[in-house]
Amino acid sequence: MPSSVRLAAGLIAAALFTAPVALPALAHGDVTPQPVNIEGLEKLGPDWRASNPYRGNKRAIEIGSSAYNQNCARCHGLGAISGGIAPDLRFLEEGDPGDEWFSERFRKGAARDGKVYMPAFGEVLGQEAGWAIRAWLETVPQ
Repeated sequence: MPSSVRLAAGLIAAALFTAPVALPALAHGDVTPQPVNIEGLEKLGPDWRASNPYRGNKRAIEIGSSAYNQNCARCHGLGAISGGIAPDLRFLEEGDPGDEWFSERFRKGAARDGKVYMPAFGEVLGQEAGWAIRAWLETVPQ
């Protein structure tokens, strides 16, 4: 067998063995929402509040930290420090104006040009989990 044929065969074999295996594209990993244990929080009912009723609530902040890590960190980064995939949530406006933006995005998600950039979490996780996450976010230094 001529050396050029052996070389070509070797290159083809190497390409076959080092080629990426076709796996399902999971973008940022498994984004199935994880349940949040809201035990110890006041029940808020079905109508979303206009502002965060848990602001400064120690138990809500604990729950929000865990809920954030389970459901938000894969896109928004550990400690809410974004790596550029999604907005850095440490810089949300404080108080009621920030609550309005957060609530809208958390409940309805975000899409552009027909592409979902953030899934809607409102009905899946509920208002208590959402406001607990927001309460925790307000404790994270910029």
